[in-house]
Amino acid sequence: MELHKAAAPKKVPSKPQHKRNEKDIKISSNLVGSEEGDSQQLSCSCGEEQAKDKSKKKRLKGNLAKKDEGECGPEVDVITGKSPNKNIKAPQTQASKESLLQNNKDKGTKSGRGSRKQLFEEYMRTEDVSAGLERGELIKGVLRINPKKYKEAFVPSPDGSADIFLDGIAARNRALNGDVVVVKVLPPEHNHIYIAGIFFFSSPPPPLAPVTTQSVKHGSAFNISGSSSERAMQRTGKVVIIFEQKHSRAASGFLKFLPNKNFAMFSPVDHRIPRVNVPLVDCPADFVSRPGDYENVLFICRITHWPADNNFAEGRLAKTLGQAGEIEPETEGIMTEYDVDFSEFSEEVLNCLPQDLPWSIPAHELSRRRDLRKECVFTIDPATARDLDDALSCKQLSDGNFEVGVHIADVSYFVEEGSVLDQIAGKRATSVYLVQKVIPMLPRLLCEELCSLNPLTDRLTFSVIWKLSPEGKILSEWFGRTVICSCIKMSYDHAQSMIEAPDKHFSAEELPPCSTNHRIHEIKEAILNLHNIAKQLRAQRFESGALQLNQLKLSFSLDKESSMPQGCYVYQYQDSNKLVEEFMLLANMAAAHQIYRTYPELAILRRHPPPQSKMVDDLQEFCDQMGLDIDLNSSRGLHRSLNENLGNDEYAAARREVLTHMCSRAMQMASYFCTGALKDENSFHHYALNVPLYTHFTSPIRRYVDVIVHRLLAASLSDLSLEEVHKLASHCNDRKTASKRVQELSSELFFAVFVKECGPLDSEAMVMGVLDQSFDVLVLRYGVQKRIYCNVCLKAVHFRKVGKRPEMTLVWEQADPSKESTQQEISIFTLLNVQLKADGAPMKYSAVLKRPSALI
Repeated sequence: MELHKAAAPKKVPSKPQHKRNEKDIKISSNLVGSEEGDSQQLSCSCGEEQAKDKSKKKRLKGNLAKKDEGECGPEVDVITGKSPNKNIKAPQTQASKESLLQNNKDKGTKSGRGSRKQLFEEYMRTEDVSAGLERGELIKGVLRINPKKYKEAFVPSPDGSADIFLDGIAARNRALNGDVVVVKVLPPEHNHIYIAGIFFFSSPPPPLAPVTTQSVKHGSAFNISGSSSERAMQRTGKVVIIFEQKHSRAASGFLKFLPNKNFAMFSPVDHRIPRVNVPLVDCPADFVSRPGDYENVLFICRITHWPADNNFAEGRLAKTLGQAGEIEPETEGIMTEYDVDFSEFSEEVLNCLPQDLPWSIPAHELSRRRDLRKECVFTIDPATARDLDDALSCKQLSDGNFEVGVHIADVSYFVEEGSVLDQIAGKRATSVYLVQKVIPMLPRLLCEELCSLNPLTDRLTFSVIWKLSPEGKILSEWFGRTVICSCIKMSYDHAQSMIEAPDKHFSAEELPPCSTNHRIHEIKEAILNLHNIAKQLRAQRFESGALQLNQLKLSFSLDKESSMPQGCYVYQYQDSNKLVEEFMLLANMAAAHQIYRTYPELAILRRHPPPQSKMVDDLQEFCDQMGLDIDLNSSRGLHRSLNENLGNDEYAAARREVLTHMCSRAMQMASYFCTGALKDENSFHHYALNVPLYTHFTSPIRRYVDVIVHRLLAASLSDLSLEEVHKLASHCNDRKTASKRVQELSSELFFAVFVKECGPLDSEAMVMGVLDQSFDVLVLRYGVQKRIYCNVCLKAVHFRKVGKRPEMTLVWEQADPSKESTQQEISIFTLLNVQLKADGAPMKYSAVLKRPSALI
């Protein structure tokens, strides 16, 4: 990337006036077992959010002042003891080429700085890493850094036991969140004692020795009670090499002027990223003379080097984003950090598209396809959708069975393999859905016009057509290239209204424009038949052991002109959504079997491993002690428990959401893979769906994997090697994960703006987790999760464990000192009243516990 001097900030526009007209934007969220990726976000493992900050040398008695650690970024705690690899050079391979350059640079510059103490160990040699991994002495995995406590990091254990804990910045050796690292497990004396979701050293290394093993055993150090049966040891480790840099090394943040220096200090917004020294020549021209003008200006910085003897990295400013707190600068910062390509498509790419517009299907192409243009085919999508990937058809046959079709946009027809367009689509790998806009994988001419299955227009499709019994049993199946003409573009609400009123006569005015070749009654009958079959398919799936962990989705109403949030609400998942989901799942499963039969070594499928056994055991013990009838022995038992055993009162849905969140922590990520890369066919299994084979076929406009699956189905894929398909699957996994996180951050950004513009906001909340001086809640009105710190109007806080069940007693101060203090009990599922209000920092808001009404 070409670096250039950052420009001066633009003048901040006045706040836009909100208009009455609005549009509804839905923030989609992956569900375990859904067609929308069916991957489950892997939350922090048990104890990660609760892990004890060992470096805190002072406790505030009774209260815990809310502390935003690392306001200026992380500093390194030096690892005591000498490294066994002190004089070993870094490897000259992917694991990691940049590591070699960094180590050599460190050696070359050390003399210039004098004899500065080395804060980080040099990376291990490639051959030593390979041998250590083969012998099981080293562990490879993805690094997760605690976003709330940046000094704590975790790498998953291969055997499914508790994660490896990395304590401090030095232990992770310049690796950033998401990097693939190789870790050496430290001797047992470095292990941590885990009590009540909190970590302590079993033998604290100097100088951090205020907490002794003896005091921890007696629960005296932090006023924590717990039996010895609740204690567990967690292994600790250190990074010996960065195997693959997954983090973009880009960050948004603020500049700080340093007198008498030829560089400025860049402080990232994300405290997991180090502070960075950037040369003054990269800064705006008047930054030195007027640094105060830039206090609230966001910049993008890219880390170029992190010396082994420095707390701070080195980097270059790439861009001035604008004023912090404004939606567009904040959004661009998010996308840059997660390496989302939001640039305009180049002329070279656009030249790959049809140039003779308006485009029509060539006659020779029509002759090669099954013509379905006279069939009653329709789309069902969100009302605001423009990229219409899929369409449905359903007609009853004379024998009482049904011919059901799923018709998917034939993107592979327009995206020629190996073309510049194909290369850029593969690099982007997925469309990214923000609250206010979409960053498309393909040029808009394709994703919104030529490929989109718009109504009353001939479109090329790839179809799977079944003969189904009324109970959903597959009697026959056909795959092939087709041409359709959708007769109507239905929204989920339109389809839902037909499902809810099957006997109602719908007029043309109540629906979008419809083809004159098909009556509204015919379309309604098709939707009702699909709904009935979908109910059968859904019931059979869950009876066979499928699991669906629904996550609440926050939707926004935006002003049409300013795109500012005017309102927000929890999106309601309806029967019409379930109808579409069932047939997309059926099509994806059918495509998986088809391509695996044809390409047993090169098929690209999607697997979902079972949950981590240790975490499942802990959760089962917790549920038992809570008196919850939850069966975690199988996906079928868990699904049934969540839907049948949590009551039917007005808060049953909230309890289900809280428990779903707990279950999600044990779940692993679903991922794409090449079948030839895994030798054991049992490992192909998809845990949440409980099916042996699964892939993605139904969304080629927004997912590149689906384009590859289409090529496999058409037997038109060039001779790709197993290694190439494996790399492609890995890349698509990375981009899907990044896209999901960007989507979540976009939603969080808009909600923070909404709280600032419309707050404070009051809501009921349900406790999801309890730590020693804070607790997490689900804010029921908005479906957001927030941590509440016990630091307001409280006389004392008492934390304890009853078995696995964490509990807390809050002692409230009375306005009248003569009155006795009143206590409030906090545990999982406790209902509270909270208030959300904006913080002083841009895009930040807090949840505050409201004083119980009895104390007012």
